[in-house]
Amino acid sequence: MRAALVIAGGRSTRFGDRDKAVAELAGTPMIRRVVDRVADAVDEVVVNCRTDQVDSISAALDDGSFDPTFAEDRETDAGPMAGIARGLEAVSAPYTLVIACDMPFVDPDFADYLFEAAAGSDAAVPRPDEWFQTTQAVYRTEPMLDACREALQRDDHRIIAPLEGLDYVVVDGAEIDRVSSLDTFENVNTQEELTQATERLQRD
Repeated sequence: MRAALVIAGGRSTRFGDRDKAVAELAGTPMIRRVVDRVADAVDEVVVNCRTDQVDSISAALDDGSFDPTFAEDRETDAGPMAGIARGLEAVSAPYTLVIACDMPFVDPDFADYLFEAAAGSDAAVPRPDEWFQTTQAVYRTEPMLDACREALQRDDHRIIAPLEGLDYVVVDGAEIDRVSSLDTFENVNTQEELTQATERLQRD
């Protein structure tokens, strides 16, 4: 069993006054594109978001590959790591792909690869350069949840803080180039990037 946890609770301040999770991207809500891309790699989908997002995200995912479970934030604006912790509480699968809602070009084959790379460890985390891609990574559900809770208890909200307590595999740039491309990490943070992503999808 494998799960996908889609993190969608951020305020998206650079995106403007619209919720980018449900922003139309070439005619399809962005979060729908993410879920559809990873659908074949997972057995369940959990969405972490604010309570006020549930209706719009549920509508965006209606009649899709999955009927998602919603893990609503108990405390808003607590940061992505708190969102990961909240979402993992609702996951039943032993391994979880954590994916941001603004990564519409996620490579499903790379998601499969991350699940395979994580087997026997607590996580497989891409690091294409000096930065970890923690919101396109696979984690063993229970150890990651425990690590997130411990970090939050010591008031450490850094997205990489849980890694300090995990036995994880690094998927480096050379390995990423071998099995996928950096396109899988492309995210949409601004209206300009939304326009560029739309043009790319229309060309393809």
